[in-house]
Amino acid sequence: MKERLVVIGNGMAGVRTVEEILERDPDRYEITIIGNEEYPNYNRIMLSNVLQKKMTVDEIITNPLDWYEENQIFLINNNPAVGVDTELKTVTTESGESVPYDKLIMATGSHPFILPIPGADKEGVVAFRTIDDTAEMLAASVKYKKAVVIGGGLLGLEAAKGLQEQGMDVTVVHLAKWLMETQLDEKAGKLLQAELEDQGLKFLMEYSTQEILGDQRVTGMRFSNETEIETDLIVMSIGIRPAVELAREIGLAVNRGIVVDDYMATSLPDIYGVGECVEHNGICYGLVAPLFEQGKILADVLTGQAEVKAYQGSKTFTSLKVSGADLYSAGNILNTEGMDSIEAFDSASRKYKKIFLKDGKIQGIVLYGDTDDGSRYYNMMKKGQTIEDLQSIAVLQAIGEGAGMGQDVIEWDDDETVCGCNGVEKGKILQSIREKGLTSVSEVGKVTKAGTSCGKCKPQVQTLLEYELGDAVTTATGICPCTDLNRDQVVTQIYAKHLTSTQAVFDALEWRNAEGCSKCRPAVNFYLNVAWPEEHEDERDSRVANERMHANIQKDGTFSVVPRMRGGQTSPQQLMKLAQVAERYNVPLVKVTGSQRIGLYGVKKEDLPKIWEELDMIAAQAYGKVFRSVKTCVGQSFCRFGTQKTMELGVRIEENFEYIDTPHKFKVGVSGCPRSCVESAVKDFGIIGVENGFQIMIGGNGGTELVEAQHLITAETEDEVVDLCGAMLQYYRETGIYGERTAPWVERMGFENVKTVLLDADKRKELWEGLNKAIAAKGRNDAWGPITKDVDLREKMYTIEKPELVGVGE
Repeated sequence: MKERLVVIGNGMAGVRTVEEILERDPDRYEITIIGNEEYPNYNRIMLSNVLQKKMTVDEIITNPLDWYEENQIFLINNNPAVGVDTELKTVTTESGESVPYDKLIMATGSHPFILPIPGADKEGVVAFRTIDDTAEMLAASVKYKKAVVIGGGLLGLEAAKGLQEQGMDVTVVHLAKWLMETQLDEKAGKLLQAELEDQGLKFLMEYSTQEILGDQRVTGMRFSNETEIETDLIVMSIGIRPAVELAREIGLAVNRGIVVDDYMATSLPDIYGVGECVEHNGICYGLVAPLFEQGKILADVLTGQAEVKAYQGSKTFTSLKVSGADLYSAGNILNTEGMDSIEAFDSASRKYKKIFLKDGKIQGIVLYGDTDDGSRYYNMMKKGQTIEDLQSIAVLQAIGEGAGMGQDVIEWDDDETVCGCNGVEKGKILQSIREKGLTSVSEVGKVTKAGTSCGKCKPQVQTLLEYELGDAVTTATGICPCTDLNRDQVVTQIYAKHLTSTQAVFDALEWRNAEGCSKCRPAVNFYLNVAWPEEHEDERDSRVANERMHANIQKDGTFSVVPRMRGGQTSPQQLMKLAQVAERYNVPLVKVTGSQRIGLYGVKKEDLPKIWEELDMIAAQAYGKVFRSVKTCVGQSFCRFGTQKTMELGVRIEENFEYIDTPHKFKVGVSGCPRSCVESAVKDFGIIGVENGFQIMIGGNGGTELVEAQHLITAETEDEVVDLCGAMLQYYRETGIYGERTAPWVERMGFENVKTVLLDADKRKELWEGLNKAIAAKGRNDAWGPITKDVDLREKMYTIEKPELVGVGE
């Protein structure tokens, strides 16, 4: 008969422990999990993404109800445990249900701390801890305008940024002198504040709240200095307290948290503790990685493993999930008396690094603006590695040089941490890839949790996949088995030998297939277009079928026709033409596309030339690797939240760069306010109107692998926006691999490198010189504008023997 295991708490620590137990011995226990909330287990770290509307609630559910059923786990949800009889070994729930146990895990988590001040119980005062809290905040953002977040820590800043992105005027009230004072030193905290102020957040530093004003609902706050502020919503984010009430009642040893030993055992037999509710050697942990480390040790204990490693505490780190504010903090940065330190500060680019040392070993880490070395420093700290063989200070090195060279994740030891958020080591990732046949970053995340929190380790996970699986992992190279040369080698030879046609490339570079193939011909044609825009004649036969047809091939062999509507704007005349053509040719579907245009779907191949002729419109390029579209909201012209004119700017950008081909599709979003109704933060080039100008975001991707764009700069004028967009477009064209989206391009090139290039006025000027040549060479009636009256040419354009590419829409 199976032993009965009961877990009080359906949060991340308790459920992770159960997952570890199931991995070791799935048949050992009959498991019951008792939860307080109505939801199945979810990733609490991702609540800030839900608040910022980057993810839905469904997307942060890590263990859906099906998982409990599949693993024969009895879930008692929305019915918290209220009593434990340690003699009879039973747990009683709020509804009166009695659950027997042989082994009990206390994983009760923590409570958000609410200031004990007058008015704290008023409507409109919330914590930021649960899905329900997040839903209440989102509802308030629709109805009200002003919000105050009490607490300038990690979670408070994520809450503030999320509410701002929903259009609220947000003020952060913080008691300390600088933000995140337990994770950052003063200099880094002040840099963070300056960046967030540039993004529109307001701060009241060293303010103490005395009273919350209002009758039934909050209307304002009064501080100890007798000043007041108006607000419609107050979010308290000033820390957490271990949930130990039940533990105290049943007689467990409790200090700040439930006291546990090195094997997670409490003071009573057969009762164990894990997570935020426990205290080990005087420390309570509020971050996920330590909780998962505890869960692994407890799983070893409860499944009788031969060797159980004693828990010795955890080295923790912090990373903020707010665009434009890249920071990393780890180890001891507060009690630094008697320590040495290495500090580097670049005020021009707001980059700051400080490493605290004792006996030549890293004790604490603070990084702001450039966090690429965070994982390397963290692993050195965990392993007690000395810095004696490393250069401590380097100034004005070439990009890519420095102490970090040769520290690729492939060279790490298996026990080094790749995913600090979830405590996943390199060896665990490789073992899972080998044993479970994983082939993608998302699959690795589902099995190991690596990359499922802040996501900054995903590039390293991808590298491990490529290392382990080789060709089994698909990567965008743009070159094929016709040659052993990579993109850079081919482009170098195009310039060096002045090759101006695909056939010349194939001949000069000794292609195995003398005529190339369907994969390399479009890539080489693109590289030639970029290298010699005034000399190379675009080779239509080298383009993929969709581009030759000026239409997307659909799964049933029909096509979609999508005319250009700059900035999503149209006219009555254009609408009438579309309606007439759709009716005349029996078009089965007329639909507004995801890029704010009207598409005709299900068009027969033989009708394409006649439809384009009758429409007398240019194609929207919804099928090509090209500057695709500019999606806009109505902006200041019509919207009460709009801070900038968006439609006019969107049309201007589209008119400037339409017809320019790129390594992959290139999309732009122009939002008139931080609500970002056009999802600017997942566009290749995103623009968000704020009071002092336009926030520029680059490298976003809203596709199957969601990538949030990174904050480049806040531009003051429309001219600056257009200048930056053109420069990025050309830099992407000159350095991108054919078939590579801007998200992996930014990752490969390095965001800081891209930023340095784009913010350099002289380099922008050079890029624009190349771009202007491409614009001049393209003209307005070339391969991208199918409005030619030449019937023979038009018929040739639409003659293909078989489709080569299945369209996937916009």
